[in-house]
Amino acid sequence: MATQYSADICRRLQVKFKGLGLYRPMRVSRYEAGTELTYSVTGIEKRDSSQVRLLVERFVGGGFAGQVYRVKILDIQNQASSAAGLEPGGIYAMKILVPPSNFSRFFRNFLYAVGFQGPFQLQVNPAAARAGAIWQKFIRRAAQIRFGDQNAVVDIHATFIDEKIGSCGELSEWVEGRTWRLEVDDRMDVLKLWRRGRTLDETRLGSPEYRAKKRFMADFVKLLHNVGAYEFARQYEWSTCKSQPNVLKRWETGDEPTKGLTAVDFRPGLVLLPFLPMSPGDFKLIAKGICRGSLVQFDRGDVSKLEKFVRVNKEHFADMQPMLDELKADEQAYRNSVPDITQNDIRLLYDRRLWSTILDSAVTGWKVRNLVDDGPEKKLRAGKLRTILFLMLGLIPFLGKFIRRLWARADWRRHYAGLLSSWDYFKRALTGKIIEKTIDWYRSGRLSDLQTMRIAWQPWWFFLHLPFLLLVLPGLHRFVTDSAFRKEKLIFLFVRPFRLYFHAHLREQWLREMVAEGQKKHMLTNEDADVILSQVNEPYIQKYLVSLVVHLMTLPVTQIVSVSLAFIYVLMHPEMPRVEVWTVAAGIVALFQVIPISPGSFCRGIYVLYLVIRERNFKDYNIAVFLGFFKYIGYLAFPIQMTYRYPILARFMAAHWATEIVHIVPVFGERGALLEHWVFGLFYNWPLTIRRRMRRRAEIRETIAPRYWHAGICIVLAVFVFYLTGFIHLNEFMQMEGPGYIKGLVAMTLLLCGVVITIGCGGAKLVKRIITSAVSGVLIGMLSISMEAIINYPGKVTVLRLLSLLMVCSRYAFIFALVCTIGAVITELILPDPDLKGRLYFVGD
Repeated sequence: MATQYSADICRRLQVKFKGLGLYRPMRVSRYEAGTELTYSVTGIEKRDSSQVRLLVERFVGGGFAGQVYRVKILDIQNQASSAAGLEPGGIYAMKILVPPSNFSRFFRNFLYAVGFQGPFQLQVNPAAARAGAIWQKFIRRAAQIRFGDQNAVVDIHATFIDEKIGSCGELSEWVEGRTWRLEVDDRMDVLKLWRRGRTLDETRLGSPEYRAKKRFMADFVKLLHNVGAYEFARQYEWSTCKSQPNVLKRWETGDEPTKGLTAVDFRPGLVLLPFLPMSPGDFKLIAKGICRGSLVQFDRGDVSKLEKFVRVNKEHFADMQPMLDELKADEQAYRNSVPDITQNDIRLLYDRRLWSTILDSAVTGWKVRNLVDDGPEKKLRAGKLRTILFLMLGLIPFLGKFIRRLWARADWRRHYAGLLSSWDYFKRALTGKIIEKTIDWYRSGRLSDLQTMRIAWQPWWFFLHLPFLLLVLPGLHRFVTDSAFRKEKLIFLFVRPFRLYFHAHLREQWLREMVAEGQKKHMLTNEDADVILSQVNEPYIQKYLVSLVVHLMTLPVTQIVSVSLAFIYVLMHPEMPRVEVWTVAAGIVALFQVIPISPGSFCRGIYVLYLVIRERNFKDYNIAVFLGFFKYIGYLAFPIQMTYRYPILARFMAAHWATEIVHIVPVFGERGALLEHWVFGLFYNWPLTIRRRMRRRAEIRETIAPRYWHAGICIVLAVFVFYLTGFIHLNEFMQMEGPGYIKGLVAMTLLLCGVVITIGCGGAKLVKRIITSAVSGVLIGMLSISMEAIINYPGKVTVLRLLSLLMVCSRYAFIFALVCTIGAVITELILPDPDLKGRLYFVGD
């Protein structure tokens, strides 16, 4: 989740850095909104250059491939570049091909170095950046043929080099779009069959946007393979589970699911190594790559296959022959710029031209990254031994970087000299370093506005924060060091729920804030937001909001109970080794996170049950009263409950609650990725699907006579099976004993009884099926235990023995009834749609 901070404070710190008068430049990792930049850009269709001045309107985000901005062109000095699609006053997407995060940059570069034995070429090699851009142009034209609309692929206009950050970049069309709506669908079972390739009636299918995007991406992957862009297709392989956000739906195309889908990302961030798959779909991609002879995959395309495609469709590519020629040249330069032992293999042993290209491209990369000045650049190009030495120095940690700067950067030489010759300059340089680090901390959320400005003007505060870097989470760092932030969070967690519970106007404001946030994140349209806000004062909505507040109040219950029990365990076992006792304590806390019914969810379920009893109204709570007891899914109990009365609000609240936690997951938790849709479907749409199926079965069962006699047969068979097989064995103290697997077999038998009983009940109502299963379990337990005790312990009957036997029968009758009931409930939940399957098996006729 993006951290909110003030761009103005960052600019003030940057101004303070410039005022220090240091000889070295300030380290820049990203730009703030309002920054003006000037680039020498080169068009794609026509390789003309011009000076473009632009304004950064906002930072969109950054991943492994680079950082993206929304920018506005202020001025173009050479109007000829307008032919490339750039216009003064136009809004564009600017992508600089280096991540803003140090960790992302290190991880990306490390994988690339393992795969290709060189630096990340899209960042440091203009030929690589241009090759990718030209490929995108050809793919866009091919999309015109396949989809009838070249806007199915985002347009790219120009490439450039950012000398401050030290990276290649590109200017592309800005697409106003969204990922997908989280659609309410009570036919997830039918959708599952559709995903498996079944031909179904379209009128029975839901999730139209989901299906349209899946079809589009599958067709687009086929198109990429047809033009030879095999490795570009990895960006759109559905099975990677993280490619879905790479296709946006343009806002101007309205709600029609199949219109406006646009592929927007053609710059991969991470190399796919054969021994390091990073998603489920990577296994298949690795196998296909090996079959093609591509052991390491990134963005390699087959230019010869593209050329064949162009020849077959020459009427569509008549004006692109010069671009094809440039692509061939750039691809050759790009591929020969790194050793890439998996492709160049023995060429590395004899091909001098290859090594000459590698070394020359290395110098180009150093220049792009601002590692060398103009003079040293020329000398490095003129002397291969110098280039090799400079390259080897880069492999030496810390010291190599220092020597390189002394060798090739005059400003850094002057800077180091100033550090050694002037105490005043040393202090200013230290302040400058502190300012750079402070900006990074501030952007990550480690510091407040006040703390940031305090460090800027009193740098010694910086050193007090250094120990807190051990707290990996930035929010935890700020919680410990910022009293105002700590107070705000504690009030938010422990005081705010009580305020919301007792004050209706605060609950209304809370809902309005969530709606505004939903509009900002494109989870709600303006029309849907208006509908929700118009319903705020309705009694059921207020009741729903109160229930949500109660859910919030129960959030810390499970954590408090689990931590308290763990702490009590530690105190009560002083004789145990500390490592062992703390391991058990951690296991207790972890156990409470995975159990289906936790103390917090139990409190929430009890509250819903209290509402049912107080209002004598089961109808309005018939779903929430059951789901409320379950951990995690219980938070969606009320959104699911009110789906048919307030469908828009229900959909929004389910999307809000179900997906917020998903976005914590790195990479796969990105907004619009498959995990988000899967969680929404699991916790929202599948309960709706189950409810629809159960209602449909209830309608069919009304035409069938109820049946219960088969339960007696199940009881008798279960009792004799337990006796004959010895599953039930009591010791002299009337305790069930035997290996663990025996208890498992008993449980499986009881579950099977529950399944058979509920299926065989004919037209009986659901409640009577559950009661029949529970009663059957009670009888199985009492009869089995009694038979075991009478046959194996036929001694003198005493009052004590009878009481003991009665207690054992009661205990196991309860356990067996619970297991049988679970079997019946699970069966009713998973029975398929009776309209899709045979009536006999799935209805119980």
